[in-house]
Amino acid sequence: MDIKEQIEKLVDKVKNDDNFKADFKKNPVNAVEKAAGVDIPDGMVDKVVAGVQAKLGADKAEGALGALKKLF
Repeated sequence: MDIKEQIEKLVDKVKNDDNFKADFKKNPVNAVEKAAGVDIPDGMVDKVVAGVQAKLGADKAEGALGALKKLF
């Protein structure tokens, strides 16, 4: 399993699927395993969840910075 590939797929799913986004916010581990369709080992699923959360946070920060740049 390519963790980076899974993270990118899940980030897209969070951004485009409101139901998945709600599930991910409520219980990210279950949401990731459900989306993957297979049981992911605990250590790996934790890395995927952390990666998705980090990527979403980075995307939000980039969006905020872009909005600030437009002001100046």
